Formats: sequence, structure tokens, C-alpha cells
Amino acid sequence: MAIVLGAIADDFTGATDLANNLVRGGMRCVQLIGVPERPLAELVEDVERIDAVVVALKSRSCPVDEAIRDSLAALEWLRTEGARQLFFKYCSTFDSTEAGNIGPVGEALLERLGAPLSVMVPAFPANGRTVYQGHLFVGDRLLNESGMQHHPLNPMHDADLVRVLARQSRHPVGLLPWPTLAQGAEAARARLDELADQGVRQAICDTLDERDLAVLAEATADLPLVTGGSGLGQTLPAAYRRRGWLGEVAAAGSLQPASGSALVLSGSCSRATLAQVDVFLTRFPGFPLDPVSLAEGPDHLERALAFARRHLAGGRPVLIYASADAEQVRRVQQMLGRERAGELVEKALGELARRLVDEGVGRLVVAGGESSGAVVSALGLRALRIGEQIDPGVPWTQAMLAGRQAPLSLALKSGNFGGEDFFLRAFEVLP
Repeated sequence: MAIVLGAIADDFTGATDLANNLVRGGMRCVQLIGVPERPLAELVEDVERIDAVVVALKSRSCPVDEAIRDSLAALEWLRTEGARQLFFKYCSTFDSTEAGNIGPVGEALLERLGAPLSVMVPAFPANGRTVYQGHLFVGDRLLNESGMQHHPLNPMHDADLVRVLARQSRHPVGLLPWPTLAQGAEAARARLDELADQGVRQAICDTLDERDLAVLAEATADLPLVTGGSGLGQTLPAAYRRRGWLGEVAAAGSLQPASGSALVLSGSCSRATLAQVDVFLTRFPGFPLDPVSLAEGPDHLERALAFARRHLAGGRPVLIYASADAEQVRRVQQMLGRERAGELVEKALGELARRLVDEGVGRLVVAGGESSGAVVSALGLRALRIGEQIDPGVPWTQAMLAGRQAPLSLALKSGNFGGEDFFLRAFEVLP
């Protein structure tokens, strides 16, 4: 049977975030790493038990042409697999540069599908991301006052998403405002039709709570393409069921029992992750990675490996982290350059993951989108089964590795997600 939803995510943690909400909505979901080169039936077992596929790309911060190329390739693969609806997933904080990549990729997908319009629904109220009058809030703060103005790769200095998206797009950008949304799905559909008639290709949608997401799902489930954060993913399954596309599923997120030692790798410098690092270090050991020392040669990485091995042998969870506050990050970037500093950390985290998983780590948490991409690539993972949620937006997943009888349990956490005790609770909730 053809899959109901095929999604294209612009980073690995974002893909897992969306997959988590689809599972919570009762869809059996698999996440694929990179544009697949083979049919789904050759990549996963029990393909007939999959309702949704999320293709994870690393296209958030790459050159625009590359992001468009990979996204269109993923789109064609998902269409070949018969996906009924397509979803372009980006971060709930709308991370992007002045040139994209959200606007250009969205327009390219629309053109390939021959569709007149798509919605942009970044809101995720469960994680404090809401949109009102086109302005994105993180908790009670505008996006540009939330800490995202200090993001090391994509600093966000404007909370007006209509304005942000217009700077990235060739076609007019519109707004589906909350007063219209409050009137229900029929009014929302009528407004979207009006915008399409005006030449609008992408419409930012106000969203204040879960009820608004449910209205948006009902209003947009028949569109060829929807786009947004993962919040919309938790309400689309119910809309699919009302259309008879999806049956009731028990335990959509069931995984095998976990085994092996526990490791946390953190490259995120978000406020949420910094707090999580601090809480973890009150109970368990951690080793700080220094990009400057990494640039000087392999000794620093070897010390991190020795530290991890020593404590993992004692049965304790271990944290290795490059997370640092904004001032520290600035100093390092001034010394090494922004790209060089990021590359050093990503390469180190990937190498740590590869070697320590080979040596018996079976439960692995990674914090940060770029860090997660580096780790998944270093481990050579191609497919992840999505399990139950740890915190909103972050589930456990499992992957089979060559030479191992038990699967690797893996949690890929967006830097901004999770409570302060996330690193501690993650291992407590794992079956």
C-alpha cells in the first residue's frame, strides 16, 4: 500500500521531530537519511506497516542550489513511492538566511508539483512556538529577542515571517490571519483560495494553540504540499483518518528493548541545551571539547575518547560536549572562523560516535541539528524506526548496524528542545 505522507526535512533532528509527532498521531513512521537510492521495500522490513516516510536532508544551511537539488530529488523518490501528500519540514524557529533556504525550496517544490499554493506553518505550541499576525514567538518573546538572534549559523533578527519569507521568494507571500482561522477550516480554505487567486504561492499561517493546528490540518490535508514545523504533523493524521486514508494503529512507536552503554554528544549552543548540560554535569561526568585544541591535532580527541571509555566501563552515562555560551562561541569563531570551528566540532563528534558505538555504546543521545547530521553520517545510518517521545519533538529511534545483534537506540535532539533534565530522563524512559 502506498504511503500516506512523504516528508522532506532540512535537517536530521527536524526530521525526527516531525516523525515523532506523526507517531504520536498514530502513523507508523520511518526516517531515511539522505535521498534514497533504492525502493523503500529494499531499505526497511515490513514496508506494508509504514504509513509515513520522512527523508532527512542536510539542506538548512547549504548553498541554495544544493538545497533545491536535493529536495527535488527527495520529492521525486517520494512520488515514486506513491505518497498521497508531501510535507516540507523546517525548524519551528524558521532558521534561514536572507537568501533562504526555506523560500526557494518551497517554491521549487510547488513548481515541480504544479501546485498553486502551499501553507507555511512553523508553529509548535507544545514547545512554545506560536505565530500571531505573522510574527513568530518563542514563549512570550519575539523570535529576534528569544536567543535566536545569537544562533551561530542562522541568526534570526526579524520575527515578521511574511517579511522574512518575502526576502527569500520570487512570488508574493501572504498571511492566513488568526481571526479567519478562528472561523474554522472552511473559512481558512476560502482565504487560501483568495490568496492563490492573488498570485500568492506561500502563505504564513497564524497559529496560537493545538485547536488552530487541527483547523489547519483539516483545511490543508488535500493540498499536494504543506510546509512547516512539526506541530502540523500531530494533527494531520486525524484529518487523514476522516478521509479514510489511514486506519487506527495500536503502538505505532513500539521498539525493541535497548541495550549497551549510554553516551550523550552535544554540539548545540542553544540556551536549552546549555541548561541541559549543566543539569547533567551535577550527576554524571562530562568532557568539554575545545575547537581550538581540536585544531592543534588529534591529542584532544584522544583525551576525550579515553575519558569516555573510563567512565563508560563503570556503567555510568557520559557527556562529551562542545556546547558553550555566545561569548565563548564568538571568541572561537574569531580565532578559527565560523565554518572551520563548526567543521572541527562536527568531525570530532562523528568520530567519537563511530568509535564508541563500535566499542559497545548502544544508547546514544545527540544534541544539535548539525551535530546529529555529523553523527548519523559517521555511523553510516540510512534508516531509523521511530519510537515513543522523550520530550515534545524528540523521540527515541532505532537503527540496525552491521555486525550487531541488538539495534542502536538513538535520540536526535534539536538544540532548542527538551526540559532541563532531558539528558537524564532520556535514558530513564527508554524501554
